[in-house]
This record gives sequence, structure tokens and C-alpha cells, in this order.
Amino acid sequence: MSATATSRRRKASAVSAAVVAALAVSVLPAAAAQAHPHPAVTAAQSIPSRYADQKLDWQPCQGDPSLECATMTVPRDWHHPDAGPDLTIAVSRHKTSDPAKRRGVLMMAAGGPGGKGLLRPGSFAKASPSVAAVYDVVSFDQRGVGRSTHAVCQSDAEFPALMAGDSRDRSPAAIQGVLERSRKFVNDCQERSGGLLPYLTTEQTVRDMDLYRTLLGAPKISYYGASYATTVGAYYATLFPQRVERAVLDSNIGFDSTMEQWMTGQPKSFQRRFEQDFLPWLAKYDSVYHYGRTVAEAKANWERRRAALHDHPLDLGSAVLDPNLFDAGTSSAIYKATQGFPTLAGALAALDHWDTATQQEKGLVGQLFGHYPDPGFFAEYFSVTCNDTPWSRDIDKWVARSGKDTVNLPLLGARELTFASVCAYWPKSGAPEVKVTGAGLPATLMVNSTHDPATYYEGALRAHRALRGSRLVTVTGDGDHSQYQNGNACVDGVVDAYLLDGVVPKRDLTCQAKPLPVPAGAAG
Repeated sequence: MSATATSRRRKASAVSAAVVAALAVSVLPAAAAQAHPHPAVTAAQSIPSRYADQKLDWQPCQGDPSLECATMTVPRDWHHPDAGPDLTIAVSRHKTSDPAKRRGVLMMAAGGPGGKGLLRPGSFAKASPSVAAVYDVVSFDQRGVGRSTHAVCQSDAEFPALMAGDSRDRSPAAIQGVLERSRKFVNDCQERSGGLLPYLTTEQTVRDMDLYRTLLGAPKISYYGASYATTVGAYYATLFPQRVERAVLDSNIGFDSTMEQWMTGQPKSFQRRFEQDFLPWLAKYDSVYHYGRTVAEAKANWERRRAALHDHPLDLGSAVLDPNLFDAGTSSAIYKATQGFPTLAGALAALDHWDTATQQEKGLVGQLFGHYPDPGFFAEYFSVTCNDTPWSRDIDKWVARSGKDTVNLPLLGARELTFASVCAYWPKSGAPEVKVTGAGLPATLMVNSTHDPATYYEGALRAHRALRGSRLVTVTGDGDHSQYQNGNACVDGVVDAYLLDGVVPKRDLTCQAKPLPVPAGAAG
């Protein structure tokens, strides 16, 4: 998860993340959390009847008539359900298309952290009709986002300042500015979220999920989650292994370790995807894009364009394209080759002849570079990322590390200080540690590509070793993020056989990558 995540999913899973004591922040929400310390994490706690006795009032779902939506009430803090106001969680379901063959519930969660899951069962069912025929596919907007009780940090007008400019500027004044903007963002989150921030954690979310399972009347669930949702699934399986029938974890965060370790590994993996996958593809199709016949030439042209935007940012109407937004658009495009590579290449080519670019070409630039990140996404992203596991608060360390990554791994490394300093200033969390082991679980299916930029393969291997009894499907020669329903027949076949028939691979296996896209007009 985390660069800007999406095409605006990316955005987060793709971003990486001084002057210290003077920039400390107030910690009233943290103090409130510490007043009610969380016990050692266990699943063995009963759900109070006022939550367990709810009835879900299903109605047609706004935004997708194939779905039904409802809301459920959850405690702000599952460890102290009588302390603080309740929260509302928006939930959805796509009922099985063949009730006579229904085999249970398949629950999904969104990635990010910060993605919205409410409408995802609709697109999932369309992509995998055989699975949707036998499962009720259900999901939700997790606490903190979307139609659930959500965090508020900054407005659409305020938030771009956190990300704007050129983060490769390592002058003392520029570094000071980064730290002050990060501190302001944290203060704004605390002041505007009504004490909610300490309770936006993966561990609290999976307890919401188990209440949802209870209200659905399902003794067990199966699960599919991609990106950050692999952590959600791994945490749920750790706390409630007896309530998991099957689980697919696709494009895995290294959930055996800390969010800090995951985020600080992303500059290397995004740079790898950019230089070893995208740039060779771009150079191969120089006859179409005219951006350089070699990787070195293509990279030099990309750097030239970035430098030009430093001196002369381009007003796109909806946003001002500066170096940081250029980095963000580039990193978001390389999540998926089939759509992202041609879109990025076309946008880069258009920028090189902007005065004569067609409306279609300018549309590509606007699609990729013409939008600022969503402040609602990042309110949740930082809450979960900074709360779930401990972070180093040594600002001098982050200044030094980000300086090195800016030089060696600049695509995401340049923004590392922004993201890391937000978590360094974030109020200390009372979230309990969840150690993923796989104990008591049925065999879990994991999938990861070798060049995934956001959930890199090295982290997936660590997570695989931590999740005892899991099977890993490695997609070789590929870097796409989220492999199931991505056009790879090998992956889809393995996952479908597992979800539909419980077929567990006897051992880890590999699938070859699907072919990279061939742009229109390419010779041969």
C-alpha cells in the first residue's frame, strides 16, 4: 500500500514516508487511550448483547444496485465498549446467484489502508461469477473511511500542501518545511477527529468484522483480501482461526513485522519496478512514444521532464503538476502494466509536445497527473499505518535515511521524510501487538508477483514463513499489484479451485506472467 495509491488506489500503498523536540505535538487522544490500556490481545471476549442483537436492515446500495447495504453499530474501543461513543460501519453484500448451491460467506476488505470496500463485492462478482454463484460476497467500509464513521484531518484545499513541491530539495529550509507540514497535519488530525484516531487500527477492524460475521449468522467465513487487506485477513485469522474456512491473501504486506519496515522497503521496490519493468517496455516501443531507444535514454528523458516541472510547474486546471505530483502519477501507473504502462507512456509523450498535444493526449495527462491525493484516504492511511505497530520517533534518523533514499531510490525515496515524520509525530498508540503465526488455521493461499512495487516479494516471503501452513503462488516475470482477477489464467485457476472446491496446492508453486501490453501502432 502505500506513493499515492489508486490511480488513486495506489496512492498510499505506494507512498513512503528535523528538528525534533521543538516540533513535538500534543497527544490528548493518546492520553485518553493510555487511560484505558488494552490488555494482551486475545479473541476470547464476548460481544455485548447491544451489538450482537442488532438486525441488519438491508436496502439497495447507493452506487451499485446489484448490492444490498446496511449499517451496524460497533464500540469505538472493543476493549472498553462502554467508554466513548459508538461508531457506525457501512456493510454490503452481493447475494449468491445460485441459492441452491450456496456454500457460505466470502468476506472482503479494502486495501490502502484507506481504501473503501463497500462497493467491491459488485465488481468482484462480475469478475468471478463462478465464485459469486456459491458465496454471498460481503464487504464494508472499515472504521475511519467512506460511509462509516470516518476520520477528518484536512480539507481538499489544505491537504495538497503536505505533498506539493519537490521533495528532492534537501536544503535545511526545505527539510524544516517538510517537518512543519507533517506536524501540522498530525495536529489537524487530532483536533478534527473527535478522539477517534487511537481506535483506527487493524486489530479493532477485525473485531468489527467478527461482529459482522455474527450478524450474518455465519459460523465461519472465507476471505479474500489484496494489498493492505492481507494484513486485515492475517490479523482476523490470528484472532479467530476457528472462524476461518478458507483465506486468500493477494499481494502481501509483510505482516510478520512492522508497518515501518514495510514502508521503508517500498522505495527499493518501486524503483525496481520503474527501472526494470516500465523503462525497458517504454524503450522497446520507442517507435510509438519516441521517448528513448534504451533504458538509459528513457530514464534521462523522464528526469529531464521532472527537472523542467521543478522550474515551471504545469497548470492542468484541476491540479498544478509539480515534481512531487509527477512522481506520484508515475508510481501509481506502474501498479498495473496492462492499463498503466500505456497510460504513463502516452502522458509522458504528450508532455514532451504539450503545445501541440491533442485533446486525447491531454486527457491522458489529466487522468494520470491531474488530481491531488484524497485527504480522506490519507486520514485513514496514516491512522492505521502509524497506530498499528511502533514507529521510530528519531527525526535525525529519518532525515539521514530519507537523504540517502532520495539519492539512490528517488521515485519514492524523495517522499520518505514526509510520510515517516507524520508517524514520528503521531500520538503513541495503545494498539496491542498481533503476532501472526497461522496456529489453528486451515491452509491459507497466498499470491504475489516478484516485482510488485507496493507489496514487494521479499515481504511476502517473510509473511509466508510466518503464516504456518500457507501456500504461496509466485507470479514470475511480473510486477502487477493484485494478481487474482488480473487476466492470469494460472492464478485464477488456482484461486478458484481453492475457493470453490477447497483444493490446496500440495506445495508452493509458480505461475508465469501474462504478456505485457502491446501499444496501438507498435510494429509487428
